[in-house]
Amino acid sequence: MNLRRDVFQAIADPTRRAILLLVTSQAMTAGAIAANFDTARPTVSKHLQILTECELLGQQQNGREIYYHINAKKMKEVADFIEPFRNMWDDRFNKLEAIMKQYKPEK
Repeated sequence: MNLRRDVFQAIADPTRRAILLLVTSQAMTAGAIAANFDTARPTVSKHLQILTECELLGQQQNGREIYYHINAKKMKEVADFIEPFRNMWDDRFNKLEAIMKQYKPEK
């Protein structure tokens, strides 16, 4: 059975977000990634599988080792999708801030 993974479900998990942060600066093996967590290695492997299926991580084989790296193109797609929502909330918070600055409590 081939499950279709959702990018937003993948990044909703704090461990997977931490993995993404780990590999932003350099490609890492599963073992090197797992060494940063207090969970079983198969658990980290499952997280890597989900991130790879969502195309947030890419894999590159170097000899016997598989290195995981961030897929910047896919991350940009996610960021581009979120951007209008961020702009909307920035605008709303700016309006609220302007209202709060004009507010003068009664004495």
